[in-house]
Amino acid sequence: MIKRSARDIRRRNRFDALRCVYAAPGPVSRQDIATATGLSFATVANLTAELLDAGVLLEAGQENTGAGRPRSTLAVNPRRGALVGVDISETFIHVELFDLSMTTRHELRHPLPERDSKPDDVIEHLVGLVSRLLKAADVPSDQVLGIGVSVPGQVEPEGGVSVFSPYWAWHDVPLRAMLAERLNLPVFLDNPLKAATVAEMWFGAGRGVDDLVVITLRTGVGAGIAVDGSLLRGVTNSAGEWGHTCLVLDGRPCRCGSAGCVETYVGAPGIMRTLAEADPGSTLLDPDDQAATIEAVARAADDEDEVALAVIAKTGRYLGAAVANLINMVNPQVLVLSDWVAAKLGERLLRVTREIAADHALAEPFRAVDLRLCSLPHNPVSLGAATFALEGFLNDHEIFGSVASRRPVTMSAAKTTGLA
Repeated sequence: MIKRSARDIRRRNRFDALRCVYAAPGPVSRQDIATATGLSFATVANLTAELLDAGVLLEAGQENTGAGRPRSTLAVNPRRGALVGVDISETFIHVELFDLSMTTRHELRHPLPERDSKPDDVIEHLVGLVSRLLKAADVPSDQVLGIGVSVPGQVEPEGGVSVFSPYWAWHDVPLRAMLAERLNLPVFLDNPLKAATVAEMWFGAGRGVDDLVVITLRTGVGAGIAVDGSLLRGVTNSAGEWGHTCLVLDGRPCRCGSAGCVETYVGAPGIMRTLAEADPGSTLLDPDDQAATIEAVARAADDEDEVALAVIAKTGRYLGAAVANLINMVNPQVLVLSDWVAAKLGERLLRVTREIAADHALAEPFRAVDLRLCSLPHNPVSLGAATFALEGFLNDHEIFGSVASRRPVTMSAAKTTGLA
């Protein structure tokens, strides 16, 4: 069992209380938070007092329970400040601005070349995107509480270093320091596996779930894992590199230097290779555009195209066998297929994956798992990255260690899209 300090326990309790407020369809009472979290009313009262003093929560009114005095209710204060989530993918950069209620204020996307991108080039694109993002939403930079950045590959979050990104052959890039110098904002760095999982833990299928696996299906592939309600990171933050476990001995070469990795069969380039093997002259295949190819396969499958259906079925078979391994090893309560490949191939991919996983996983852990598609209405990685910034703000000892009050920052009105 992981030994937690009193500060760790208070931090987790603060997160749990705030997650409960986010999860509620409307304002929520302290009694409701205590019931949902299992915390004592006195603990909840202290935690919510901190969050009120910090401007994170606000008193939203009262509810009449029909017995005794009306209960005061709480809600997240969207005007407390803004958060930026950044998804640096292998083929694009997506930046998204949220208010503190995690409602999207604005988002931008910029393509990256599908081969080699240098750190300085990526940073230049990112800094420009963030500047344009804040300007479009009319949000001054001093209202931004933090920026979370997801970068593919192995990341050391404490030092803010991109340790190894095999797609670009990055090694030990001090990305957080480079970005903080240009942006003059608190920067929090991790990878898409962790980001997508944190998004589900706060806002999706992982709410109230202790044991969770979130599979990221995009150019790269991996699994974010939560055990006992906490992210599993491992000694070097490399836990979840399931995409680089061997699925086929002496199989397809992988960018990590090995062969037969899961990623080479169920990532976007792997699916494109399966398509090329099934029909070398397929009009569905665009060698220079992963998203266009996967989208074309999905549309063709809707029209009952035999090649497209065969490609999805074969991908699902590979994925199902690899998912069965995860189910046997981790024994999760919920397993989510996430990111843009899963979203485009949808229920067809899920159905085959579930059938094959049922054949290969042990019966009891398979019966216990809820295998589903991601239902978050946002890019889960940029949402998770912004959540890292939210967690960083909530960990600020100057704010919460001394229960220091801050006047809520007034953000300009703008058209928003809500988070379900």
